[in-house]
Amino acid sequence: MSTALSLVATPSSPAEAKLAPHNVELERAVLGVILVHNEAFDRVSDVLQPEHFYEGVHRRIYEVITTLLRAGKIATPITLKMFLADLDLGGMTVAQYLARLAADATTVINAVEYAKSIRDLALRRNLILVGEEITAGAYDSPPDQTPRHQIEDAERKLYALAESGKFEGGFQRFDDALMHAIDMAARAFERDGNLSGIPTGLADLDRMMGGLQRSDLIILAGRPGMGKTALATNIAFNIARAYRGEVSPDGRREALDGGIVGFFSLEMSSEQLATRIIAEQSGVPSYKIRRGDIQQSEFERVVEASRRMQTAPLYIDQTGGISIAQLAARARRLKRQRGLDVLVVDYLQLLSGAAKKGDSRVQEMTEITTGMKALAKELDVPIIALSQLSRQVENRDDKRPQLSDLRESGSIEQDADVVMFVYREEYYLKNRQPREGTEEFLKWQAEMERAHGRAEVILGKQRHGPTGTVELQFEAELTRFGDLAQDDRLPQRMG
Repeated sequence: MSTALSLVATPSSPAEAKLAPHNVELERAVLGVILVHNEAFDRVSDVLQPEHFYEGVHRRIYEVITTLLRAGKIATPITLKMFLADLDLGGMTVAQYLARLAADATTVINAVEYAKSIRDLALRRNLILVGEEITAGAYDSPPDQTPRHQIEDAERKLYALAESGKFEGGFQRFDDALMHAIDMAARAFERDGNLSGIPTGLADLDRMMGGLQRSDLIILAGRPGMGKTALATNIAFNIARAYRGEVSPDGRREALDGGIVGFFSLEMSSEQLATRIIAEQSGVPSYKIRRGDIQQSEFERVVEASRRMQTAPLYIDQTGGISIAQLAARARRLKRQRGLDVLVVDYLQLLSGAAKKGDSRVQEMTEITTGMKALAKELDVPIIALSQLSRQVENRDDKRPQLSDLRESGSIEQDADVVMFVYREEYYLKNRQPREGTEEFLKWQAEMERAHGRAEVILGKQRHGPTGTVELQFEAELTRFGDLAQDDRLPQRMG
């Protein structure tokens, strides 16, 4: 057996002996080129970590090289040998082995590709380990651990492993950064509304927010009856309908316009949600669709709207009462299998955390919102999470919501990048109708006419932009939000 082969670590199990992928020659070549050309380390250090080496001796050598070079010293066979005197090299001296590494050096040009290959082999070994852990866990699971919990844990580990395989460079040339900035600006220019984020399909809201920004947690809150689910549904379908994408060279789906949308409907069924969208798109009220109380012409509009909607990449999960861990696992799976650009959760208070005995609901909500923000960053997508408001809104004369009205508001307000409230004055005015024929009735009637078909989206918090109010049109029968026709947008009148 050659010296090289004798240096390969003895596998700890028959499975590892059969499956553990490695390439000792590649490891030697990369270490050799670093010893001969120390500047090669700068090229491979972003890709290659000590734990990526299969051979323990090589791992130790790379650790010493890393320490020396980051301390501003040089790494050569001579400077290294004093730090590696305790290595057992099977009859070879440390000096002889380091000299052999230098002799086996590859070219600097090949170093990065070799380093990537070493890293990929390490990922394959880790994949085997994860598989073994899953198998062992299934055989010897503790009594308090359900199979569902084990599946979620396995998905989390697999997703983490997939993300660790990404190679992101450190410093880049300024002209590369310029090209990236120009490319981003060009895409924003080509995208509807010239926005940096994903357009919601509501021009005034997009103008104030710049679209939905990646990795943002966006809280959409309101009292019951305000239309927050309707607004979330409208935005979700607008984004899915506008989707235009391509597959990048690394196999990932990339949205050029719109996006692939995941919608967790924890309260409404997928059929109810679909009926709302059909009503919005066809112009036929949802209550008439549910009852089948429609004319032939309306039925044809429903069928035509359904046909247009079939290709929209909108995926609905209607499972109620799931935990934040389950939601995260399903979102990761959707991104891996179908792609994901925007996630909607309706609504926060219907999620559960891993509550321990004695934990309050506030502590549980803190876990949920913190997990939601972490998921937005992990998946690199905007998450729109709906939230109920506390009843204290009803006790004020001005019932426009404020940040303090958020239930368990501390964690929600803190973790959110954007907080927006839906408010419809018409809803409250309807319930305060005075007796007809009185002066109060005439005043109420004027207020109703002014508020009819109008809604406000109040931006109470926005990390990347201004706060303020956006007025929208709302058609209650169709649960449809739209841009409000402003005088300055109407066609010019002929004199």
